[in-house]
Amino acid sequence: MDQAKAFEMSIEAGRIFTPTAPIDEKSLFAGRKGQIRKVTDAIFQKGQHAVIFGERGVGKTSLSNVLADLLFRLNTTILSPRVNCDVQDTFESLWLKIFNEIQLNQTVRQIGFEKPLSQAGISGAALLQGDVSPDGVRRALMALSQTALPVLIVDEFDRVPTEVRRAFADTIKTLSDHAVAATVVLVGVAESVDQLIDEHHSIERALVQIQMPRMSTSEIEEIIDTGLARLEMSIEDSAKRRIVVLSQGLPHYTHLICLSAVREALDELSSFISIFNIESAMNKAIEGAQQSIRSSYHTAIRSPRPDNLFADVLLACALSKTDDLGMFAAQDVRKPMQAITGQSYEIPSFAKHLNEFSEAKRGPVLTKTGTKRSFRYKFINPLMQPFVIMQGFSTGKITKDTISNLTEVESSLFHPLP
Repeated sequence: MDQAKAFEMSIEAGRIFTPTAPIDEKSLFAGRKGQIRKVTDAIFQKGQHAVIFGERGVGKTSLSNVLADLLFRLNTTILSPRVNCDVQDTFESLWLKIFNEIQLNQTVRQIGFEKPLSQAGISGAALLQGDVSPDGVRRALMALSQTALPVLIVDEFDRVPTEVRRAFADTIKTLSDHAVAATVVLVGVAESVDQLIDEHHSIERALVQIQMPRMSTSEIEEIIDTGLARLEMSIEDSAKRRIVVLSQGLPHYTHLICLSAVREALDELSSFISIFNIESAMNKAIEGAQQSIRSSYHTAIRSPRPDNLFADVLLACALSKTDDLGMFAAQDVRKPMQAITGQSYEIPSFAKHLNEFSEAKRGPVLTKTGTKRSFRYKFINPLMQPFVIMQGFSTGKITKDTISNLTEVESSLFHPLP
């Protein structure tokens, strides 16, 4: 490979691995087959709608981006406008956004007997006829469904005020009760549907709830393999496993590390990514991480005492075994603490650290729920967890032996490290 080819490929890599932007091309979208099936099942059943929810960074927006293309391939009569919500949106402004994304053709007869008919484009908002209420939306979608199958994708729904969410719940109920051949797909950051849709109990039967968990090992590997295949590059098995560990199921870090690793290899005029490229890429990922993440990390571990345990405890939290909601208990921190430090620590020796991580004094970086002696913890920003783990590798606190000693963590989260 010559330098010109390597430079060309490094530019292409920036289009394939996109850590700062959601995926918007179907051929680059990996995983999530189960979630896609559930959405399409809802679309092709009258009266059914869908809500896609999950923590930040798991790929919800990427799924909504490629959904329109996937639907068009299934049925060319599908209309799938996609809009982003913002904090200023009202019920009326949001529906006007949606219908303004729809362009309709209207037959126009020109003046003169021999003039041909012509087609003029008009906004779909004309169908609302000025009535932006749940029933007005129902009538507009009924009219639209005579010639197309509307699938309305509303992203970042968690950003709208409570009263807008309630009005959307009323609208979905109205659409379902009248069996309107249209589907509303709501997408937002939430741990449960309760957080995303107020008064949702009245529409439970009409709403297919689709949780987006963190990606599995096979899905992260699919991102890696799909991207490298486009670049006609290959990767060492141990390097791929390290990316899986560092990503922690969050595609943002997969893209970030892959992009840096690809460019590291190309700088060496090589089309093969080694474990050494991953280590260099990891250090660049730490340097290039969002300033808010870096600042929060240093606030969390800062202490005037050189023998403090804050960095070790936070790393142990990042390596702790979690439940289905990503939460862990104090007792789950004990084993990672021993693996990191080589010493056995009882809960009282780091309970203060966990509490401080959950208070404004150190961020907070963790959220704490439950009652005394049964508190459970979770990283507030999911992107912090992989960053903490990368710091652990960078400082030498995590090694192959560290992870090997965490057999529970290894079996539930990681491949064995090289």
